Amino acid sequence: MTPRRLNPRRLKSFTMLAGVVLSGLTILTWTNPWFSLTIDGSAATQSHLTAAGDVAAPALVTLALAGLALVGALAIAGPLIRYVLGAVQTLLGVTIVLSAVSALRDPVAASASLITEATGVSGAAPIAALVRSVSVTPWPAITIVVGALVVLLGLFLLFTGRFWPASSRKYQAVRLERQAVGENPAADWDSLSNGTDPTDGPTPEVPTSDGGSVGDARASDDSPSR
Repeated sequence: MTPRRLNPRRLKSFTMLAGVVLSGLTILTWTNPWFSLTIDGSAATQSHLTAAGDVAAPALVTLALAGLALVGALAIAGPLIRYVLGAVQTLLGVTIVLSAVSALRDPVAASASLITEATGVSGAAPIAALVRSVSVTPWPAITIVVGALVVLLGLFLLFTGRFWPASSRKYQAVRLERQAVGENPAADWDSLSNGTDPTDGPTPEVPTSDGGSVGDARASDDSPSR
């Protein structure tokens, strides 16, 4: 089935709904535990530490909020802006994947701030010396999957955004009305003056030095010559 055979409104609704869901899933991965670490008990008050996503990949919440803002922009975006937002959506997904992969490559470094807070020890080498074991939860892998789906959603938007329906007729009517008002000055003047010309009224009489008036002089000038 080609995109032309799909309902344009359904395309738009599906894309926006998927964006909201994936942003929510990104926040969910950010709040759940990623790593469980066992450290030297003599160096800390507790020997087991749990690093959640907010420690291992703190940028995830910012990326998720950016995804929600992007969905709001899609609601009123035109065709050209949809291409830009599709590229941004793809970039957000790539960044989510890279954040999770980076944490998985070095869980100790990703949890360094938590270990420093618990032990008071800082520095990559001293922290690594304190860690005895690290266990990984499924959440980093879930985050990679979510990021990959965000990438696919961005590509889907780039491909189908041109088939979306135009903006609401309500906003188009307002825009057309404003254009009509600005393009016809005569009609604008008639709408303000009810079609009357204020210069058609009687000319006020202003006394002149010879005892006549300006109004009388205009009347005599306008009268046909014999």
